Amino acid sequence: MCGIIGYIGKQKAASILIEGLKRLEYRGYDSAGLSVISREFGVETIKAVGKVANLENKINGRDIGGTAGIAHTRWATHGKPCDQNSHPHTDCRKNIFLVHNGIIENYQELKDNLVKKGHKFSSETDTEIIAHLIEEFNKKTDFKSSVLKTLKIIKGTYGLAIINKKEPDKIIVARLGSPLILGIGREEFIVASDIAAIIRHTNKVIFLEDGEMAVITPENCEIFNAKNKSINKGATELDWSLEKAEKQGFAHFMLKEIFEQPTSISDAVRGRLVVKDGLAKLGGLKDMAEKLRNIKRIVIVSCGTSYHAGLVGEYMLEEYAGLPVEVEYASEFRYRKILLNKNTAIIAISQSGETADTLAAIREGKNKGALTLGIVNTVGSTIARETDAGVYNHAGPEIGVASTKAFTSQLAIFVLLTLFLGRQRDMSLITGKRIAAEMNKIPRLIEKILKQAKAIKKITRKYTRYQNILYLGRKYNFPIALEGALKIKEISYIHAEGYPSGEMKHGPIALIDGNFPSIIIVPSDSVYEKNLSGIQELKARGGKIIAIATKGDKKIKKLTDEVIYIPKTLEMLTPLLSVVPLQLLAYYMGIQRGLDVDKPRNLAKSVTVE
Repeated sequence: MCGIIGYIGKQKAASILIEGLKRLEYRGYDSAGLSVISREFGVETIKAVGKVANLENKINGRDIGGTAGIAHTRWATHGKPCDQNSHPHTDCRKNIFLVHNGIIENYQELKDNLVKKGHKFSSETDTEIIAHLIEEFNKKTDFKSSVLKTLKIIKGTYGLAIINKKEPDKIIVARLGSPLILGIGREEFIVASDIAAIIRHTNKVIFLEDGEMAVITPENCEIFNAKNKSINKGATELDWSLEKAEKQGFAHFMLKEIFEQPTSISDAVRGRLVVKDGLAKLGGLKDMAEKLRNIKRIVIVSCGTSYHAGLVGEYMLEEYAGLPVEVEYASEFRYRKILLNKNTAIIAISQSGETADTLAAIREGKNKGALTLGIVNTVGSTIARETDAGVYNHAGPEIGVASTKAFTSQLAIFVLLTLFLGRQRDMSLITGKRIAAEMNKIPRLIEKILKQAKAIKKITRKYTRYQNILYLGRKYNFPIALEGALKIKEISYIHAEGYPSGEMKHGPIALIDGNFPSIIIVPSDSVYEKNLSGIQELKARGGKIIAIATKGDKKIKKLTDEVIYIPKTLEMLTPLLSVVPLQLLAYYMGIQRGLDVDKPRNLAKSVTVE
C-alpha cells in the first residue's frame, strides 16, 4: 500500500527519492510527496495528487540541493487524496517532517489534546498528530527522545521516517507492524518500505523488527530496541537484482511475469525435487521434520490470490498426504474461536511476507501453541522471520499488482510440501516418483501454453464488451475458477464470479443468457463427465462458453464457443497449467479496455494495514 523511501548520504537526495517512488508505484497509491533537508536551505516540501510523474513535473528545473530527505506514496485512509493530506506532514513550527505507513488508532483522542494545547492542524489525516506530538515533546527534550516518547503513546501500526530542521544530518526511522528495510551503501543509507526501492543502490540490507528504531547519519546507523537499548543487527545480502525488476522488452510487468512462469516454477523446485526417490528436499523444514511427522491437522491462512493457492494446497495435502486441512481467510482468522494445539500446523502464504492480516493470524496461532510455517517470496520479510520454519518461493520480484508468477510458484511449493509430508506418511514410492517426475515437466508445458498467447488475445476481442462473466471449475480447478474471476475483476474491472461447477444450478444459472458468458475449466480428469453436464446446461440457456480443456479433447469443441487447450498432466498439477490462459485472458481484456494493468485502480500490491 503506502510506500516510504528515505535517503541520507553524499548525493543529492531529490533524484534518488523520485526514482525510489517510481519503484514503489506498483504498490498502489493516490498521491506522492517529498521533503529534502539541508543546512543551507532548511526543508523543502513538494506534494502532488496522482502519479509520481506529477510530483516530478513540479520539481522539474528546480535545484533542490539537500543530501537527505524522505518521500512517500500515499494510499488514502483518513482524508481524501489532496495536497493537504499527502505526506510528508509537518508540525506547527515546520521543524518536524515525517512520512508514515500504517494507521494510528487513537489519533482523535491525541488530536483533541493537542488542539487544547494550541496546535493547529492542516490535514484530515491520522499521521499529522505524530509530527505535533514530536513537536510538543521536543520543547523539553532532544529529537530522539521526543520520538521515543511519541511512540510510547500512539496506538496502532507504523513505519516512520522523520527529519528535523534543527538536526539536518539525521533521519530517525521506526517500525511497528509496517515493514521498513535499511539499505547500506558507501557513506549513505537508504530506508524503504520495499526492497524494490533499494535494490538499485545496494543489496546489503537490515530488516527492522517491530518495536525497533534507527537513528541514521551519512556515516552511521544505530539501532535501538523498544527499551531504548542499542542493538547490533547483522546485514542480509539479497539475491534480487535491478535487472529482474525491469520489463525487459515486455509492454507491461504483468505480461513479463506471466511469461516468466516457466523460469519461476523451475526456480521454486530446483534442487528440491528428488525424482528417483519420489521425495522433496526442503531445507527450510529440515529441523522441523520430526515435529511435522506428528502433525495431525493443518490450517492454511492467507488472503486474495494466496488464499486460492491455499485452496489448491488443501486438495493436494488431503488426497496425497492424508492430513485434514482447513483454509481460512487470514482477515477472519483472529475473529473466530479457532481450536489449535501443538499437533496443528498453521501455514501462512504471502508473496510479500508483510500482509498484515496474515501476520496477525500466525501470531495468534503461535499464542495458541501451534507450529507456524511460511510460504513467502520475499527473503527476510516479517512472516519469514516470525514463523517457526518455512519455504521460499524464489520467484523473484513481482511488480504487477495482480499476482501471476507468485501464485504458480506457491502452487509449486504446495506440490513439494505434499511430497514432503506425504512420504513421511502413507504415500508410496511409486506415487512420489510419478508426482515428482510430472512436476519437473510443468515449466515446459507452460511454455507450450504461452505459445498460444496471440490466439488467446484474439478470443478476448469477442468478449471485451461483456460486463459479467461466470467462472466454473471442479475439484482441483474450483480454486482456479475463483482465481480467474479475481484476475478479470482486478485487471479488467469486469464483474465476475467463481463457482464450483456443481453449484451453478443452485443459483448462478439464473443469470445465464446470451449476454452472460461463462469460462469453464474442464480438463480430462476424474470430474470431466460432470463438467460436461454443466456445459450442456449453460448451452441450453444460450450462454456463450469458453473452455479450458486438455489437448486432444475433440468432444469439447462441439459443445463450446471457444477452446483453449492445455497439455495433459496429473490431475493434481492441472491448476499450474489451467490458470495461465486465465491470466492471459485477464491481461488482454484489460489492455483492450485501455486500462493500466500493472497498477489497477484502488488496489495495492501488499496490504500492510488491516
